[in-house]
Amino acid sequence: MSTDSPAGVARITAPTLAQEAYQTLRRLIVRGQLPPGELLQEPTLCAQLGISRTPLREALKRLSAEGLVVMPRNRRARVAPIDAKELDHLFEVEAGLESLAAGLAAKRMTNTELKRLETLQERLERLLVKGDRNAYFELNQRIHGLIVTGAKNPALEETHQGLLGRLERARYLALDRLGRWQESTEEHRQILEALKARDSDLAQRLLANHIRHTGEAISCINRPPS
Repeated sequence: MSTDSPAGVARITAPTLAQEAYQTLRRLIVRGQLPPGELLQEPTLCAQLGISRTPLREALKRLSAEGLVVMPRNRRARVAPIDAKELDHLFEVEAGLESLAAGLAAKRMTNTELKRLETLQERLERLLVKGDRNAYFELNQRIHGLIVTGAKNPALEETHQGLLGRLERARYLALDRLGRWQESTEEHRQILEALKARDSDLAQRLLANHIRHTGEAISCINRPPS
């Protein structure tokens, strides 16, 4: 790893150094700029980010708790590998959580929240046309988060948050699959219409299928050659 800052890294001057380091490294891992298995050299990262080892180590511990970094005892930290079987299990859990959230959100989201979701959907469709992958991804995450929040179930939201880091990395990877952008955007539109109609069963089923399709896209990308 060179001491020149990779794309997306900015030297940190904010007072909350550990938080800023966590957010920067998390973004780079999710977007694959720090790839699976990459050795995280502390002196190099400190120089790139303009921070000391203490806030860096705090950031790495948070990333480790999210499953994005592995920190073996007496060995240097690495970006967590992507395990195909683990991803299968992860998306099974995610399908259950988010589909439950959609079913509850259809009953509990306010009209204001639904209007906000519709506004985000319209922006997502514009980003699809522009082909702006990073902006599309960030907005896609906001939409999923708004649906989970709309379920008005703190326990569900907390459980979902614990999986979010690994899920975001997988979702970003899924955008590499040809045609998944278009397919995903259409699925989001259908989910929105079900939520607006207050159709709990349909919203739940559509979101489960949406997560399953994303998992299938990841599986195709990560399947070892036969």
